[in-house]
Formats: sequence, C-alpha cells, structure tokens
Amino acid sequence: MAIRTAEAHWEGNLQSGKGTMSLGSGAFEGAYSFSSRFEDGKGTNPEELIGAAHAGCYSMALSAELGKLGLTPQSIHTRARVTLGKIGENTRITSIHLETEARVSGITPEKFHEIAEATKTGCPVSAALASVPSITLEARLLA
Repeated sequence: MAIRTAEAHWEGNLQSGKGTMSLGSGAFEGAYSFSSRFEDGKGTNPEELIGAAHAGCYSMALSAELGKLGLTPQSIHTRARVTLGKIGENTRITSIHLETEARVSGITPEKFHEIAEATKTGCPVSAALASVPSITLEARLLA
C-alpha cells in the first residue's frame, strides 16, 4: 500500500507564532497560526485538512460501495464540518458532520441512505477518526 507524507513547520510561541503545512505531493502548502485555528484568522488549520481528507475519503468510499451494486454515480459531493472544542480540560475534535449529495440512477432513496450510512463508518479516514465522539451524516440523493 502507498505511504503518504505531509509536513508542518512552526516558528515562535503558540499565540503569536506561525507556520506552514504542506502535502508531500506538492499539491498544497498553506500558512497556519493560532488565529487561523482557534479564531477566524486567515490561513488553514489541521482540522480543515482533516475535514478535506474525510470528505474525500467518504466520497470515494461511497462510490466504491455503490459500485458493488453495479451502480456508477454521476457525482458525489461531500462537505465535512469539523468542530474543535473542549472535552474536560483538553482541546479535541468533538464532532464531524458529513453532508453528502449524490446523483445516482437506479437506486431507491432508502437503499441509498442505507449504503451512505454504512459507508460513514467504513471509509478508512472514518476508521482513523473513531475517537471523535460524534460523526454524523446527512445524505441526499439528487434526482
């Protein structure tokens, strides 16, 4: 199996420091800071990147599960909302809410929702994030 890499570089203290994160593929490099992570400052943050990874993995996994039924989705669009909060005294990812919309012919809404829900726990990133207290899903089959 493939090994993927990413890097982060940080300078300074927590509140006034700054850093960059980059993907080993070179497809992304972005600045991050205390402000971009815990406030509304410019730049990215680890939770945003986790959300992108989760949305991407979920979309691919849903396509794979639909493919097992001989169905090829026209499109799958997934958004992940990652909430950073406190659990006791510790800062943690407290929830991830996935919202997915898919265009798939030849499936009932009931069967689509059954597969979408099963995929929520079946995708590799969901499995890696199993310690998050709440991972929820809102799935819509588009006409």
